[in-house]
Amino acid sequence: MEHQTEKAFQKQAGIFQNSKDAKKRNQRWFKEVGNGFKTPKEAKVGTYIDKKCPFVGEVNIQGRILTGVVVSTKMNRTLVVRRDYLHYIPKYNRYEKRHSNVSAHVSPAFDNQAIQV
Repeated sequence: MEHQTEKAFQKQAGIFQNSKDAKKRNQRWFKEVGNGFKTPKEAKVGTYIDKKCPFVGEVNIQGRILTGVVVSTKMNRTLVVRRDYLHYIPKYNRYEKRHSNVSAHVSPAFDNQAIQV
């Protein structure tokens, strides 16, 4: 039970854990999220439990894909993404640069070395 690091008991929904059969005891539920994303190997054979993971949790990623620059990875399973955009000022007929920081969840299925600050 190395994946039990939180205060509450972590388990996947829909998986019965007290099976008498040894083959069914180590079952893991995962899904294909679509949109051109392949399920990582860590999500298929790993032992982590994350209800916000799109591969082993109950989250739908359709319409929730972010693009931007990673600013910070200091939080647990969370990173900060900086999104730059241009805002139009009609009075001066020009644009001004603006940015917004968005917090995004990072699944343990992704390798931390792939996320660069």
